[in-house]
Amino acid sequence: MNFGEFHFGSITIDGVVHENDVIIDRGKVSKRKKKPSRKFRDQFGHTPLSVEEAIPWKCRRLVIGTGNYASLPVMDEVKREAHRRDVELAIMPTAEAIETLAHKSKRTNAILHVTC
Repeated sequence: MNFGEFHFGSITIDGVVHENDVIIDRGKVSKRKKKPSRKFRDQFGHTPLSVEEAIPWKCRRLVIGTGNYASLPVMDEVKREAHRRDVELAIMPTAEAIETLAHKSKRTNAILHVTC
């Protein structure tokens, strides 16, 4: 997987510009569907990542890019589910997540927040 430019609001992966949060599941890139998590927005001041979403669990490690300013909240239930599934969870700002994925992406899936 080839990561190009990352700017507030967009990320380029394999030459394709994505202007929404993305999920990388075994090499396939798709738009993150965060609607199931919106009901938790008032608790966090931002739509968090929750287990209600389609999280790509079929991996050994899940990298979560929390945005330019690390503002994406990750609910405790996600952390507990990762532990239950024996999936290493790596939570970091999106720029750092991209660097991690560029160097160590084998058996790794990701959720990347492209704004705040």
